[in-house]
Amino acid sequence: MIGADAIIKCLEEEGVTTVFGYPGVAIAPFYNSILESNIKTVLVRTEQNAAHAASGVSRMTGRPGVCAVTSGPGATNVITGIATAFADSIPLICITGQVNSELLGSDVFQEADITGAVESFVKYSYLIKNVNDIPRVFKEAFYIANTGRKGPVLIDIPIDIQNAGINKFKYPEEVNLRTYKPTVKGHAVQIKKVIRELEKAKKPIICAGGGVLLSEAEGELQHFAEIHNIPVVSTMMGKGVMPTEHPLYFGMVGNNGKAYANRAMNESDLLIMVGARVADRAVSQPDLITRDKVLVHIDVDPAEIGKNAGPTIPLVGDAKHIFQDFEKEEFSCNCVEWIRTLNGYRTTMEKKRTPNPSYVDPAAFIAKLSDKMEENAVFVADVGQNQIWSCGYAKVKKGKFLTSGGMGTMGYSIPAAMGAKTAVPDRQVVAVCGDGSFQMSMMELATMRQHHIAVKIVVLKNNYLGMVREYQHYTYKDNYSVVDLSGSPDLEKLAAAYDLPFLRLEDMGKCEETIDAFLKEDQSVLLECLIDPMDLVK
Repeated sequence: MIGADAIIKCLEEEGVTTVFGYPGVAIAPFYNSILESNIKTVLVRTEQNAAHAASGVSRMTGRPGVCAVTSGPGATNVITGIATAFADSIPLICITGQVNSELLGSDVFQEADITGAVESFVKYSYLIKNVNDIPRVFKEAFYIANTGRKGPVLIDIPIDIQNAGINKFKYPEEVNLRTYKPTVKGHAVQIKKVIRELEKAKKPIICAGGGVLLSEAEGELQHFAEIHNIPVVSTMMGKGVMPTEHPLYFGMVGNNGKAYANRAMNESDLLIMVGARVADRAVSQPDLITRDKVLVHIDVDPAEIGKNAGPTIPLVGDAKHIFQDFEKEEFSCNCVEWIRTLNGYRTTMEKKRTPNPSYVDPAAFIAKLSDKMEENAVFVADVGQNQIWSCGYAKVKKGKFLTSGGMGTMGYSIPAAMGAKTAVPDRQVVAVCGDGSFQMSMMELATMRQHHIAVKIVVLKNNYLGMVREYQHYTYKDNYSVVDLSGSPDLEKLAAAYDLPFLRLEDMGKCEETIDAFLKEDQSVLLECLIDPMDLVK
């Protein structure tokens, strides 16, 4: 057995079924050895998308997705995908080939110090210098990536290490890292304090972030909220913690959230922030969530608690465990009047749009699309105006809502949707993007075709980088700079080139029948929706 064989054996031990990547000489031994396994390989068309696709797998399975690329430009190209995962705490294992060990530091062909380059974007990284370390390193990497505050781990492996003979392969049964002991269980005293405050509160609210989904605590949170009749709002990354139409869910908070959701959070007397960083997109004025209220901040990462807002009660631990402990406590919480008030806000403060009837109204289209999607469908939103419309109007039932929140990476939706579909092939997966973000990853239509990955793609086309154009509209009084997408391809011809069914929707007249035809297709399909270039999300 050589090092490359050992790597494959490690992946098999971890239950990995798919690796997304792009080969080159420095990772060739790995890709040669993988032919002898049952692990599926998916050739993406640019390395960044290998990490995004692995992210899609991770977010559907709760286990680290895996990507593998070559050295030099292969490794540097994948950095944006790694940074995207790191910003949203998505567990990944990123394997990079490296030049021969004895040549490290010599500036030889396709050498890049990738462990140094990704230092601020990974949870941990390894440069393997001894082939016998491979089993231990991989066991540790998977453990680190998927425990505590989850995130990407990079493993850089020189080609000579991949080709070296390994003395004896034995995959470790457990991991014991002296300096890494993430807290899972919440402190009992702090839990009691939270319960006492809930008993006193007249206007409590739970603000759920992406950490709730990462800890798979949606069921526990929803059950707790229902038992005690406590309203819930979410950050962008927390969308989907409860069904969108649930009577206790009051929408997304933040700069682009619902006005009534922000008001609910600001007017509460007890705010429980769980699995959220209190970052600027969710909470633009941190002092508002500490003023005249008790702030409980629950997070598995102690570094996040108090970083942007000082909590009254800090509580470190995994959301799933903490809500399980909450449910063991007996208390009563009377929120009837508070819920009535919030329902009034929802009725009176919902934004009224005045769409241009000559085009597709993206808000109404997304609402109809998500309503017609299967109950457990996966909706993947890209970045830009399409993301804000998707967050505001997509209905999540028992499915998933995926997007790039912390990094806001354009081009995320199509490769992430490919990964999601690979992980759950029997579920409906729809990617919604703008014509700008689509062109950042449209090369993956070839990957979808080659590997028969049936992702349905919606392109909201306005011939602009819409979100930047909107910012320039407000900030620079319509003095637009470098946002015109003239020269974009004819999407009907592009779909034909990739042998994909194509649909076009020019206004709302045939919206429902077009959506029906779009969702009926068993294979990948491209739907172009023409929207008003001057439409605004605000």
